[in-house]
Amino acid sequence: MRVPRPTDRLRPRSVRARIIALLLLPIVSLMALWGFAAVTTASSIGATERAKDVNSELLAPVSDFVTVLQAERTAVLRRTAAPDAYATARAATDRTAAALLDGINVSSTDAALLDASLPGRIDRLESDAGGLAALRTEATAKSAKSSATYTNYTTVIEHGFAVMGALTDDDGTDAASEARVVLELARAREAVARQQALLGAGAVSGALTQEQYAQFVGAVATQRELLQPAVDDLKSAHRAAYEDVLDGDAYARVQAIENRVSSAGPGASAVSAGFLEGWDTAVSDVLKGLTAAETRAGTGATAQADPFGWDTLGASGVAVVLGLVGVLLSLLVSVLVGRGLIVELLDLRNDALEVAGRRLPQAMRRLHAGQGVDIDAEAPMRRLVGDELAQVGTALTAVQRAALKAAAERAELLSGISGVYVSLARRSQVLLHRQLDLLEAMQRRQQDQAERDDLYRVDYLATRMRRHSESLLILSGIAPGRGWRDPIPLSDVLRAAVAEIEGASRVQIWAVPRVSLAGGSVADVIHLLAELVENATAFSPPSAQVQLRAARIRDGVLIEVEDSGFGMNEDALAEANRKIESEKVDLLDAKQIGLFVVNRLRERQGLGVELRTSPNGGVTAAVHIPESLMRDDMPVGEHAAQGRGLAPASALIPQQRPGG
Repeated sequence: MRVPRPTDRLRPRSVRARIIALLLLPIVSLMALWGFAAVTTASSIGATERAKDVNSELLAPVSDFVTVLQAERTAVLRRTAAPDAYATARAATDRTAAALLDGINVSSTDAALLDASLPGRIDRLESDAGGLAALRTEATAKSAKSSATYTNYTTVIEHGFAVMGALTDDDGTDAASEARVVLELARAREAVARQQALLGAGAVSGALTQEQYAQFVGAVATQRELLQPAVDDLKSAHRAAYEDVLDGDAYARVQAIENRVSSAGPGASAVSAGFLEGWDTAVSDVLKGLTAAETRAGTGATAQADPFGWDTLGASGVAVVLGLVGVLLSLLVSVLVGRGLIVELLDLRNDALEVAGRRLPQAMRRLHAGQGVDIDAEAPMRRLVGDELAQVGTALTAVQRAALKAAAERAELLSGISGVYVSLARRSQVLLHRQLDLLEAMQRRQQDQAERDDLYRVDYLATRMRRHSESLLILSGIAPGRGWRDPIPLSDVLRAAVAEIEGASRVQIWAVPRVSLAGGSVADVIHLLAELVENATAFSPPSAQVQLRAARIRDGVLIEVEDSGFGMNEDALAEANRKIESEKVDLLDAKQIGLFVVNRLRERQGLGVELRTSPNGGVTAAVHIPESLMRDDMPVGEHAAQGRGLAPASALIPQQRPGG
């Protein structure tokens, strides 16, 4: 016996569940891969959307604020020479500062998710934008030094670059050129703006201080170190605008003046009018060109990025679409194939159950009943074509045909055996009747009592032989030749049954109700009781008696045959009762033929027969004769209706106890 494993509980039981589980695994795996691609694509779309929000709400306002603050830094250092330009720069800065504060206030982006230090940097820049008035007051004071003003403005600008640096760490800026490269270009532009501011301050004061000169040279170095390498790292689509600026006359003029100032050193000569001829125009054009190129490469490209465009979706978008198509096709094919397979298997199962549960048993019953069965119509043979399931169905039909053929051959054999039984029984009956007639004549002529007793014993043996011959007819479904038209007293029926067994003297008949049995049932009841009484004497010790009782009950008469044998176990009793009650009688079963005879007689007369354990350890056979076969009116003279076979019984059985 196989011990069930814990995993057996997880196994699907039905064919449908197993096929679904088999088809579901690859589909789930494919859906998982498609889900991963879909999540990745959705993440790219979300990152692009987030980058656009960051650009419009924070990055662009910060970049604009830095740009105008660079211009105001230059203008405040040259305010005495160009007060109108300073006023214009202040107005532009105020507008961008207001836009910056509005963007920070309405921003839906969680700055901490972009960079842990970004919230602090934004707060610091917001504070700088709100403190512009104090910065300007300090810068325009009579005691203000240009170096301090330059440093204060540059510090605010650096705070802006710090915010831009944190924002460009976001992966969502992949829609533009590399954000860090654009940030380096912005710092290069800041270096140019610093040069403009420093030379402007020197021109106003009439000399370039040592500190200003050092800052100018540092700005030139920073600008040249960052600008050209960063431009080379740009994508080709954004590099052209920078190359136009770097290849232009204005940038060449700026470079020439940078070299001249660096060579001149600090002092008045570096900022003389003829020395800086064309500087303001050239540097302004360069700054405008760098600002425009930076916008197209950075914030402008991000703002124009399409979340659902090829640059965002790319191969992952194609994978999502193709994956979805693959999942749908897999589902469709799995459903169609699985459904077809399930239908075929269920049809095969239903056919097998139909054959095993209804068609084959019905055909078997007809064969046992002696009716013919057309095997070709009952189980038409299929051609061995198609797939494996069709072949299984063909094999099932072949098995059904083989079973029907075997059953038909067995029925024919039983029918032949039954015919042999009938033929032999008829011949034996003819001879036995002639023998009984001869014995009866000899009994009438014989005067010697001893000889007469011997003749009675021979008559008794002939009676037993007649009963065995009748058993053959009964098993073959033929009614015996004996019969009575008039009711027979039940006491005579019991005596006649006892007279047909060998140990008649061992049977003790107790008081019998004064009722009669319908004549048409007498022969079968005598035969049935004789089989049971003979069986009781055969399985009892030779010295033990068999008790035969009869009692009137509400719905008929109950007759009990009780022996004193070793009894039967529960399984043997159940098997014997099954043979008595079974609708089928196997004539090829040579064991316990008497039970099969009882079965046929019980069924024919509607009697109830049951074997059960008796109180003394033996077996009691209970026979219930229904009310429909009983008659309460007794014939005139208790033995008035005796027929052949009753006289020997009365002569051979012991007398009843008083009261019987």
